[in-house]
Amino acid sequence: MNDEQSQDRTEAGQPSQEELRQQIEEQLRKVRVQDLLLESVVSVINLTARRIAKDDERDLEQGRVGIEAVRAIVDLLDEDAAKQVRSALSEVQMLYARHAEGGDGEPTEGADAPQPGGEAPPEEGPQGGPSRLWTPPGSVPPR
Repeated sequence: MNDEQSQDRTEAGQPSQEELRQQIEEQLRKVRVQDLLLESVVSVINLTARRIAKDDERDLEQGRVGIEAVRAIVDLLDEDAAKQVRSALSEVQMLYARHAEGGDGEPTEGADAPQPGGEAPPEEGPQGGPSRLWTPPGSVPPR
């Protein structure tokens, strides 16, 4: 270790800026894009659920954007991770549908419109009212 690196270390033995840079470089060599996508998707799902569920933070438009963002990315994930994300996404979609239908929040304009790559919601839900539950392409059996 040269004198400059020794001077960069704090008395508590903290690594120098150069050592930190090297550690970060090594970590970046090992990271896969799918790993970063998974971390991001988990954060988006958590924030989306919060925006839908918490009364003082409810924003159904933000919920819709979060749901659509996860739907756009989920197919890029590894198979096992995608399966878990789809399960969590289904729960968030059900939460969204409950709040949009239940009057706990006003449905946003365009919430009933078919989303790109998705199936259009059925004209009527099981109780005769319009359904706002989104479904991934190919998951709705033909009528």
